[in-house]
Amino acid sequence: MKYENYDGSIQELVRGKLKEIEEKENVRILHAVESGSRAWGIASADSDYDVRFIYVRDRNFYLSLRDTKDFIDWELNEVLDINGWDLKKALQHFHKSNATVFEWANSPVVYATTPEWQELYSTVAQHYFSCKSALYHYYGTANKNYLAFLTEDMVKYKKYFYVLRPILACKWIEEKNALRR
Repeated sequence: MKYENYDGSIQELVRGKLKEIEEKENVRILHAVESGSRAWGIASADSDYDVRFIYVRDRNFYLSLRDTKDFIDWELNEVLDINGWDLKKALQHFHKSNATVFEWANSPVVYATTPEWQELYSTVAQHYFSCKSALYHYYGTANKNYLAFLTEDMVKYKKYFYVLRPILACKWIEEKNALRR
């Protein structure tokens, strides 16, 4: 899949976009990964790049009494889908054992990461993982995707993976008592 008139690799493009985000949004990206079909190994020729990142702002931003936005939606087109969460939001989701943020933390495709992120995840966040919560999440995802994609007369093969993957995640969690080892 080609991005407009860009001739470099997609990894270079993504890293360039991450630098652009840091400069224009005045943030520091702690961890940036691929999410979705490319991270799962089931990308098709028309799959976009689902880039997810965790960022932190300047200390004064967090001391403000104003309501603040805790996410950045940067780009959404047929090639790139880039968005991220503020560290506070990510930590709240770790605390609730949100399976999605654990997937981001364990993605096999890492565009950028920092020692601070690695330490934070290993010493704090990973201790909030709940098998029960993850099982509910993946079962719900499989059920939702089944109803949305597999009840039609014609089904694209990739949609089967959208149901099979969360079922297999449940099996893995039950057997290994963990999200990923």
